[in-house]
Amino acid sequence: MFNVLRNLNEREGITFKLHLVYMLIEGIVLGVLALNEFVFLKSINGSNYQLGLLFQFSMIVFLFLILINEFLKRVENRKRLLRWTAILSRIPLLLIFLFPHTAQAYENPVYHLIYLGLFLVYFAGNLVIYPNINYLLKGNYTHSNFGKLYSYATSLNKVIMLVVTFVYGYLLDIDNYVFTYVLPLTGILAVISIFVLSLIPQPENANQKQPSAGIIKAVKSSIEEMRDILVSNVPYRHFEIGFMIYGFSFMISVTVITIYFYDGLNLNYSSVAFYRNAYNILAIILLPYFGKLLGNIDPRKFAALTFSSVAVYIFAVLLTDYFPYSFEIYGITVYYTLIVYVLFHGVFASTMVLLWNIGSAYFCEPNEAGTYQSLHLSLTGLRAVASPLLGVLFYELFGFTITFAIAISCLLFAMWLMRWSYKKDVNNKD
Repeated sequence: MFNVLRNLNEREGITFKLHLVYMLIEGIVLGVLALNEFVFLKSINGSNYQLGLLFQFSMIVFLFLILINEFLKRVENRKRLLRWTAILSRIPLLLIFLFPHTAQAYENPVYHLIYLGLFLVYFAGNLVIYPNINYLLKGNYTHSNFGKLYSYATSLNKVIMLVVTFVYGYLLDIDNYVFTYVLPLTGILAVISIFVLSLIPQPENANQKQPSAGIIKAVKSSIEEMRDILVSNVPYRHFEIGFMIYGFSFMISVTVITIYFYDGLNLNYSSVAFYRNAYNILAIILLPYFGKLLGNIDPRKFAALTFSSVAVYIFAVLLTDYFPYSFEIYGITVYYTLIVYVLFHGVFASTMVLLWNIGSAYFCEPNEAGTYQSLHLSLTGLRAVASPLLGVLFYELFGFTITFAIAISCLLFAMWLMRWSYKKDVNNKD
């Protein structure tokens, strides 16, 4: 790591320092949000379908990138755009400070709706923030250092997230309503993190502002550009099809796993914090290795590895229903099968954070990274239209086993597609 850092040019050095600070603060934010769905079930007493909506909101907002991608490319002052986005999307979390501290109060569905609305606004901010992260980093990091530096910053992010989630889970076991203090503070920290991100220098190869056009023309242009990318860039098209299939399986399983932890295993907050974040210990160790690996192999081969880790950890959860053997340590209920879940979730966490955030950038030129990531995120929103709620529906109709079996089957097909696409390219070049 230190050899890489010594060889950074001045622009990379400045960018990396700011990126580290941003990821440090975001680690605190994400450490709190790691338990968000479980808080909604256990403390706020939300329903299963409302839980599906909460997860759905975090992804479906990206569908609107199809509409605003053209405008994002035209923005000259990205610093101001990021800062206003942070204020408008994160500050509303301060309203959670006014939430009550009694279980009876949450029999009123208005609190469920307010909570869902606040996080819809929060996640909507990511429409602007996520594409700009790729744009700023890809434009300031050299290609050879991109994956490495991203993995180092992400490792720090995971360390902070790990500690915060465990502390937050412990506090929630003491007081189920401590979220009314923690989430408003998290909103303030989220604003600060985006302000730090906005200080990263504008890439030297940034495009000049394009002539303005009406909204209909701009949206049409954005859709046509994204369509052209998928038509002309065949490897990227295969990559995104595989991601669509993986995303469907991930989204139908992630909400159901949360429900399973609550209804099936009756876990407390400390136990959920362990399972939702202990895998980050392994992810922290593996991230630098996988960061280098992503820079040296085709992203489709990397994706096949990622998808396989998801299939294994879902299978481990499925087995828990048939082999519910466990032991308890420091108030944490540890299931033997879920140890496998933690291990392979660690592989998933260390690979997917790279693949999802910067994988698309390996299929394009640096100045196209923002557009490619916008398209990638738009497709994420498209598969989120129904997948999380379908997961809840499958669970209520068929139970845990069939739902997880459907998810695993989709992942196996996505793995095959990624390897087929890569081998097809290699054979054509030969």
